[in-house]
Amino acid sequence: MIRVSRVGVVHGAFVLFATALLLRAGWVQVVQADRWRARATTQQKVATEIPAARGAILDAAGTVLVESRQLVRLDIAPNEVKEMKPLAEALRRIKVPPEFVRRATDRTRKWVELPGRFLSSDVEDVLAMRGVHPRPVLERVPPATDGLRRLLGTVDRDGRAVGGIESALDGLLRGTPGKTVLVRTGRVGRLMSPEEGYEPPVPGKSAVLTLHQGLQDIAERALADAIAQMKARGGDIVVLDPHSGEVRALASRRARADASGATALTEPYEPGSTIKPFIAAALIEKGRVSLDESVNTYNGTWKHNGRTITDVHRAPSQTFAEVIRNSSNIGIVQFAERLTPGEQYEALRDAGFGMATGAPYPSESSGLLRAVKDWSGVSQASLAMGYEVAVTPLQLALAYAAIANGGELLEPVLVKELRDADGRTVRAARKRVVRRIMSEQTAKTMRGLLRDVVSSGTSTGAELSSYQVAGKSGTARRVRTDGKGYEQGSYTASFVGIFPADDPQLVILVKLDSPRKSIYGGKVAAPVSKTVLEAAIAARDAALDRNGLASAPQRVAAAPPADEP
Repeated sequence: MIRVSRVGVVHGAFVLFATALLLRAGWVQVVQADRWRARATTQQKVATEIPAARGAILDAAGTVLVESRQLVRLDIAPNEVKEMKPLAEALRRIKVPPEFVRRATDRTRKWVELPGRFLSSDVEDVLAMRGVHPRPVLERVPPATDGLRRLLGTVDRDGRAVGGIESALDGLLRGTPGKTVLVRTGRVGRLMSPEEGYEPPVPGKSAVLTLHQGLQDIAERALADAIAQMKARGGDIVVLDPHSGEVRALASRRARADASGATALTEPYEPGSTIKPFIAAALIEKGRVSLDESVNTYNGTWKHNGRTITDVHRAPSQTFAEVIRNSSNIGIVQFAERLTPGEQYEALRDAGFGMATGAPYPSESSGLLRAVKDWSGVSQASLAMGYEVAVTPLQLALAYAAIANGGELLEPVLVKELRDADGRTVRAARKRVVRRIMSEQTAKTMRGLLRDVVSSGTSTGAELSSYQVAGKSGTARRVRTDGKGYEQGSYTASFVGIFPADDPQLVILVKLDSPRKSIYGGKVAAPVSKTVLEAAIAARDAALDRNGLASAPQRVAAAPPADEP
């Protein structure tokens, strides 16, 4: 029988214990090595995101409209702070709320995040103190004017784009965040480890818009003044280059707080008489009319298909040219009947109505143009007068640009080019022709007719003292907000101008919603276009070709003006 002494038992126990320790150590260090290594890393190192600089937004001349700047947020670890009183005084100097000053100097707290963002230069003394941990953040500096802020949109405190151009170009502007690794230490807090896991942020691209800040400011001021003087509910101004489709200014203003930033792209309206030139162009293009051909205009009152159509300018008969110059509803309805419903629909559809323009802007409206099968017995007459069709101001301005440039409907350009962080152009916009909607000769004829509208017709309020302007005004009843009929006594007054008339450089659209002092586009909207054009001519940075203006034909004396329809 083997006898085991107590000492042997103890030695055996130690051997078993040592063997278990060795086996456990081997298991941990060999089999579970990756698991424990990962846990140690998470305890010692923290991956931190480095925000990417959001690209700037510039105007066509390179003026910065919106940019980001580097700021810091401050976190305090009270148990790391050596001297509380100097810290409290420094925090008060940078206007930290008293409640957060008390928290930051309370040693029972482990971590305090201070509100607000600061320029590094303003908090240098705070950053030098132990226990203060800065976090880099980027702040978007908003544009100078309310109009530009509404158009361009904004960025929230978390860097998310909210509305406007910021939202439309967010994927290009925001860039790619980088990351770094912070190593936790027992006393100092956290140290950056630049050699391990560091990925530099990639800045976003900068967007150069086609807008000109000077012309944009002119348009915004003119619109605000017109709304105030006419007691209107709101309005829009669009200015664009008819040869490239580049939008030079886009101003929108509404009394409603929920209105989008650029209602010129998002809110369609019935255009009234400003649609008549496209009916006229279709008739000329198809050879269905001559300029001196007359129709009976019944002294301003005519019953047609059970409805009464009236003219403000009353005459027993008018030629085709006079129908356009005097904006005769009776005349244009009769001439429009020379087109089949399908031809009339095609003329309006080809002009871009009823479809989105393709502008890089969220929630752009396509407007409304119903198919012929959905027309009623009075639809053809209504469409000829600018009813039963809804257009956005940008759509209508682009359609008039086709008259100005010789017949080409263009896609609008709002972003001229994109640049990388080094300022190199990585993408540039190109002129894009959607379709030809009339011949060059028809476009030239239409410019002549519209020049007469301004010189001696319903839009003399747009006439300049030195340059010839072509254009057309419109006055249309406004649809009720519930869509059931028209609002009593409420009208849209509008004007679309081509400047100069013979060698156009700009198309300008002015629209005022529910003006109270006068309802007629020729008396309300046309003078606003004159104000904008005069200011643009006087300004140095308004995107005009001065040499071209110098050779443009000068205005000549005209016949007395006609009444507004």
